[in-house]
Amino acid sequence: MKQFFSKFSRRTWIIAGIILVVLIVGIFLFTRNGSQKESAFQTTAAERGSLQATVGATGSVRARQSAVLVWETTGIVEKVNVSVGDEVAKNDVLASLAKSSLNQSVILAEADLESAKKALEDLLTSDTPRAQALRALDTAEETYKKAYDYRLGLNGKIDIADTYLLNGVPRVRYTKGYADAETIADADEKLTLAEAQLNDARRNNERLKNGANPTDVAAAEARVAAAQSTLDMSRIIAPFDGTVTQVDPSAGDQVTTGSVAYRLDDLTHLLVDVQVSEVDINSVFLDQNATLTFDAVLGRTDPYHGKVVKVSQSGDTVQGVVSFTVTIELTDTDEYVKPGMTAAISVIVEEVKDVILIPNRAVRLVNDERVAYLLVDGQPKPVNVTLGSTDGINSVLVTGDIKEGDPIILNPPSMNGGMFGG
Repeated sequence: MKQFFSKFSRRTWIIAGIILVVLIVGIFLFTRNGSQKESAFQTTAAERGSLQATVGATGSVRARQSAVLVWETTGIVEKVNVSVGDEVAKNDVLASLAKSSLNQSVILAEADLESAKKALEDLLTSDTPRAQALRALDTAEETYKKAYDYRLGLNGKIDIADTYLLNGVPRVRYTKGYADAETIADADEKLTLAEAQLNDARRNNERLKNGANPTDVAAAEARVAAAQSTLDMSRIIAPFDGTVTQVDPSAGDQVTTGSVAYRLDDLTHLLVDVQVSEVDINSVFLDQNATLTFDAVLGRTDPYHGKVVKVSQSGDTVQGVVSFTVTIELTDTDEYVKPGMTAAISVIVEEVKDVILIPNRAVRLVNDERVAYLLVDGQPKPVNVTLGSTDGINSVLVTGDIKEGDPIILNPPSMNGGMFGG
């Protein structure tokens, strides 16, 4: 063996060694480049699943009903009955002013109210007006009948009474004759008056036969309401069921007309108004579901939910952009969501199931056509695709030779095309 190796010169061995090193390095680089080329593509398997197409927007939370309650007169606060966070019912008295600090008209309103209530009660419960109306009708009918009969008798001969003395004793003698024009005119006037009075009595009886005259009742109720309104100027009264969200007065404070006392919100019904572009508005309808997230609500991973309750039918143009107001009502609100908070909303405008989903980042525009790339034998293979609904991350595959499980390249070559989706 030694003799065999000794046959080759040192120079020959050096050349052979160099050739061997070059060969090894070449094999290493070829193998590494091949694996780098293959591993340079990020892939994901095409999946079959469900997709919710959404329209997104942001807006501020507001209560369905909200009111800032102000004082309607001047005075000194005597009682404060509620605090922030208290739930109140409609017509609850939240605060009141000391009677001694009120002006005279408000103080007298209490007496006016009691008087007006008594008059209304008498009107509604007393049967005297109805009985009086019936009695007046009877009298009017009797008077009219007498006037009618008298006037009818003047149409023919009438008995004319003539008084004379017989042996010093007055006697009455009747002779037939005709009434003069003055007597007839007087009888006509009395008959006309009797007929008018009868008609008045009939109308009044008709109004009262089933109880108090509605017009009189309405007038009496108006007097009660006016007195009550004046008296209520000394109080802050809840106009609806809600939660006290702001309190300003304290007992002993001097208040003036128009100064703020409370803010009241109906926190059981929270709404969010968002602006939807004219491009998306025709896909938004009443009762569509929505999801809401709040940066101000920490520690919650699941979104809140809501429904579309109002879609504006006219758009507003701001700086050349047309948008429409859409109102969403929260359906699972809690104590962490408060009026004024900013909400990010996604309205679910379409939901599809059991479809092949293509990641938007995997699609390119090539010659105005959408193309996705599959990894086949380590090489990208372009596939023309038609896409449908999208949720902003994935899109529905409508047409294209891609099956469930096929490796889709997420970072395909641009091929002089632009990226699709976002």
